Amino acid sequence: MGSCFSAESRNPLPPSPTSSPGIGKRKNYKKRPPGLRNSSFDHRKEDQLRRIAGRMFLNGSSEVASLFTQQGKKGTNQDAMIVWENFGSRTDTVFCGVFDGHGPFGHMVAKRVRDSLPLKLSEHWKVNLKNTDDVLREIGRSLNTEGTSSEASVNFEETDKNPEIFQTLKESFLKAFKVMDRELSMYANSDCFCSGTTAVTLIKQGQHLIIGNIGDSRAVLCTRDKDNSLIPVQLTVDLKPNLPEEAERIRRCKGRVFALRDEPEVARVWLPNNDSPGLAMARAFGDFCLKEYGLISVPQVSYRPLTEKDEFVVLATDGIWDVLSNEEVIEIVASTETHSRAARAVVEAAVCAWKHKYPTSKVDDSAVVCLFLGLESSTTSASKNVDDDESSSHMNLETGKDWSALEGVSRLNTLLTLPRFVPGEDDENQEPGGKA
Repeated sequence: MGSCFSAESRNPLPPSPTSSPGIGKRKNYKKRPPGLRNSSFDHRKEDQLRRIAGRMFLNGSSEVASLFTQQGKKGTNQDAMIVWENFGSRTDTVFCGVFDGHGPFGHMVAKRVRDSLPLKLSEHWKVNLKNTDDVLREIGRSLNTEGTSSEASVNFEETDKNPEIFQTLKESFLKAFKVMDRELSMYANSDCFCSGTTAVTLIKQGQHLIIGNIGDSRAVLCTRDKDNSLIPVQLTVDLKPNLPEEAERIRRCKGRVFALRDEPEVARVWLPNNDSPGLAMARAFGDFCLKEYGLISVPQVSYRPLTEKDEFVVLATDGIWDVLSNEEVIEIVASTETHSRAARAVVEAAVCAWKHKYPTSKVDDSAVVCLFLGLESSTTSASKNVDDDESSSHMNLETGKDWSALEGVSRLNTLLTLPRFVPGEDDENQEPGGKA
């Protein structure tokens, strides 16, 4: 992906989280609870997750969604994805997410977050709903005591009409992301000190859409204007260090933000006293070497009410958005003969675009989830997975605006000094062109 720059540095990052100058001691790494060495995500847990009806994470499709991921030319596929229908045992609710790992163990981090984050989100949602119901019941009892039961009924109806679900789910997203990141710091069998992942996730319940995002993966909605033309609406911001607010936070925490000379438009995050790791995003799960220097895992959470003009949402990793525009992606999805082929069509178009735009660069991993919003016109196939191997509030965003910082530059990995994980092989390291 575009977040880990795998090249040799003059001051490479030492493997030990406590021995590098300028890096604070990480107590979470020295004192891991013994129980986490055999984490809940063992093979038995994975088997249980695989059997859950409506939960898809391999290439395939269902009545409401299409999924496809493809390994690039850099090694193990570090992208992961998920669609979970009937999420939280709610028949009108779907959870979707794509995750783009980076660093030596990025593929493991992405899959762990894919498996664990939805469960945490569901649990926090249940807790928040219970607390909200308790408050509403208390208000109802108070009003009934005063002889105004009709007013209590009106209040309950008004609560259902306003986006109360957004406030409830926003709290759930914030708590789940925080717990997920803290849990990653304590796993012994997948070191997240210099590895991490993005996450763009959404929950669709009825006509409500709530999005939680960190990193530079992206969600785009396809809708129609008054002339019935297709219009892309970018639902997330690519959270990169070139954004002023993100850069200010990082610098305030003593981290550094600058681009390399041979890729001047790709801002990266660096340690205060080391020319590493060069992370090309401002928020991510993991990457604990930078968490004391401005990198955070707090998601941007946004809400959008769906209308009859909204047709589908595309979630994809930056292997797609680095070479295809929002407009191109929605045109590809809308023009597919069947919904079941939509995600694959986007990936195939991206691979061709990579070879044309960046002929000297290695094609990046890609993962795409297409969530279709109107079932009445659906021509999709029945739910199926076709791969047996995993490897194989509103936001004021400008409609259709691309936030990619890579137009016209040669693509490189995005975490300095850290090779991609390829069992039994040594990755090629490229010499950076020096500091800007």
